[in-house]
Amino acid sequence: MADADAGGRARRVVGALRELAREQPYGAELLTGFPDAEMDSWAVVVPEPVRIVLREIGGVRTEEDEYAFGPRGRQVFADGYWTLGAPDFGEGSLIVAVGSGTAGDGWGPVVTVFPFRDERNVTVEAPDFLDWLAGLTARLARSLATGDVTGPPDPRVRVSAVPSIAAARGSDAALAAAAGPGDSLTDVVDLRALPGYPCGVDWEPYFSTSSGTADTGSSDVQFRFAPDGSVLFLRSVVSGDFLGRPVLRHREPADAAQRAVTGLRELAARRPEFVRLTPGANDSAMDAWDIAVPEEIRTVLRAVGGVDVAGLPRLALLPGAAEPEVDPELHRMLGGDGTYRPLARLRHGRSEALLQVRIDPSAGQWGHVVCVPADPERLREFPEAALVAESLPGLLLEYLRLARRAAAGPDFAGQVRHDPTRLLPGAGHPWPRPRPLAQWAGAADPLLATAAADLPEGAYAADLRAAPIPSEVCFHRAREWPYGARLDRLLFPAGGRLAVAVPMADAGVSPGAGAGATAPRRHPGGG
Repeated sequence: MADADAGGRARRVVGALRELAREQPYGAELLTGFPDAEMDSWAVVVPEPVRIVLREIGGVRTEEDEYAFGPRGRQVFADGYWTLGAPDFGEGSLIVAVGSGTAGDGWGPVVTVFPFRDERNVTVEAPDFLDWLAGLTARLARSLATGDVTGPPDPRVRVSAVPSIAAARGSDAALAAAAGPGDSLTDVVDLRALPGYPCGVDWEPYFSTSSGTADTGSSDVQFRFAPDGSVLFLRSVVSGDFLGRPVLRHREPADAAQRAVTGLRELAARRPEFVRLTPGANDSAMDAWDIAVPEEIRTVLRAVGGVDVAGLPRLALLPGAAEPEVDPELHRMLGGDGTYRPLARLRHGRSEALLQVRIDPSAGQWGHVVCVPADPERLREFPEAALVAESLPGLLLEYLRLARRAAAGPDFAGQVRHDPTRLLPGAGHPWPRPRPLAQWAGAADPLLATAAADLPEGAYAADLRAAPIPSEVCFHRAREWPYGARLDRLLFPAGGRLAVAVPMADAGVSPGAGAGATAPRRHPGGG
């Protein structure tokens, strides 16, 4: 639409609103507009059609709602949008794209977001601010004439949000560029060519409040627009609730092991004061271990036996004198020899945790990297674990990413320590929902069905294959976990693709005298 036409639309909307306010002064109060000098100082471009409105009208106040068209008080523009209002007594957000790329004819699109509704939780109300304002004016006129409250019309058409990682992998180059690398908890809505308005969006947050929260139930949704207003991003901030649906993860590159080795060696050579590597092991030594070592792990261990990055826990990748000590009772609780390889002992405040890569001895598979409390009594009372990486090469790539970022700044160790709790349980990561294992009996998924058949009756389990990284399994916060139950074992079948907690037979009975109190022992050959 040409700018002259947009200017005409803007003047017509202003005239209609002023006429409505004159006829119904108590039903539609117009807020004071903004001078050009003030609009020039805003952090966003205000195109001329929008200025025509904002010079005259700074917002609309009704008996039910208030809509503000510019900054008032402590409000600011952020993330490519401006909040026009908070409908349904603050339960929702009405937002309009105001990025630099929307400054042709006007701001837009206009979207309502209701994070906690089961339906109609995202609707694209109008393609731009002027269309939305014209619709609001018409609804207010009908409402004031009839006495009936008239809300926004129901969507006429619908589209689906997609995971941002799927968009990043897709064939639409423009959408992939807007999505960037993507994020496991972020979905995107393509706003470029919607089939009509208002347009509903099939979307739900990744957290669930419908079946019991885990703690405080303080989850939220963060939203932003692409700079040109073409894409809406919806990111679930999972806090105090369990995950409600599976997520997509970034794929680890097929050559993750070699990339990690090459990158760490290069950085150790360039910044030896901050990155140090110890020698690896030869194949004959690995052949003598009590656990199978697959080729991708051998690629790492032939080159690197230990990783010491300033500001991060030191990783001991080989069995021997340098490996972390494991309490014998904790060792039993975690599945015993051959089921894991201890990597590091983490300390944060008064807490200690054991970082480990989980192993499926029957398949010879090294799987997920997890972290659990190192004190067996703490683990027994508060059964939990953090999912840290998809694999050992994945963990090393994360170390490499953090180290490279730190190497670009003046304070290497300080940069790396920016998030010291990232590897620890209890750090506020998203929580996959644990379920009674019996619910998976007869499941179509063979891994779940096998776990339900083979693992102890009364166990609880979480599927980690579709959980974000990092995430955290908190069995003791699940509604189904027996009140006062204490943990007997914390198992990770199939190389950590599942997490399974087995409570003690008698929740009120403490473990036998001396359990967990004997001297620590080492577990050569893979835990």
